[in-house]
Amino acid sequence: LRCLACCMDGLLYYDLKAVSGLTPGLATQVCREVGRRIIAGHFPEGQFIDDENRLCDRFNVSKSVVREAIKILVSKGLLEVRRGNGTKVKPRSSWNLLDDDVLAWHLGTDPKPDFLKKLIDIRLMIEPNAAYWAASTASSSQIAEIRNSHNDMEKATNIQEFVIADAKFHRAVLRAANNELLTSMDGVIFSALLTSIKITNNDPIDNRTRSLPLHLKILRSIEMHDKEGAQVAMRGHLADTYDRLSILLPELNLETKVYDI
Repeated sequence: LRCLACCMDGLLYYDLKAVSGLTPGLATQVCREVGRRIIAGHFPEGQFIDDENRLCDRFNVSKSVVREAIKILVSKGLLEVRRGNGTKVKPRSSWNLLDDDVLAWHLGTDPKPDFLKKLIDIRLMIEPNAAYWAASTASSSQIAEIRNSHNDMEKATNIQEFVIADAKFHRAVLRAANNELLTSMDGVIFSALLTSIKITNNDPIDNRTRSLPLHLKILRSIEMHDKEGAQVAMRGHLADTYDRLSILLPELNLETKVYDI
């Protein structure tokens, strides 16, 4: 399997969400470029970004395009416009962190341990319970979707195919829980999954060998409508992921008792 360095970016996230990464509007393109710089810290929290004229020169666009881009970023909670002073980056606590663009922009920067830990915590709260409910409520077609995703993981010929199939497996489990609020959380799952894989990809072959049997346990439990088994299998899969992350990123300070199964 090839290295993930070339594919672990926002475009893959947009593909998984079925949202085009190539945007037709200049304003949206400028919005994404400025947004990435904010996420990466090039425009730090509490500081003013480049003024309107500099942004026009930087991106070779009109003032109306820049103003529309700023308006989009304001709606996502990243910026505030102070008339007469300029445009300022808001505190991170004000950002809409569940916004698809904001999640995608994080994938284009070096992983932030604190943010990754929060994604991990959300994933641990959601996915074992989703597997439990999927084993209880999944239709035959929903189980087939989970099974097909696992088959795609087995047949993948490169790391990007494997990652996409892996993400679709987890999305299929969320969908099979038949709770529309859970399904709307797939962006958090994708973001956590892609960030985790980018970090743990020190040995792609080993990761694949370890990952497939863990996913198969989840699938088999859901097929047999074994609710507790599906829940435990998902927790076991996540525990394995977090064990590897804790070795590679000790600054995460994962509390192993929290992830015990």
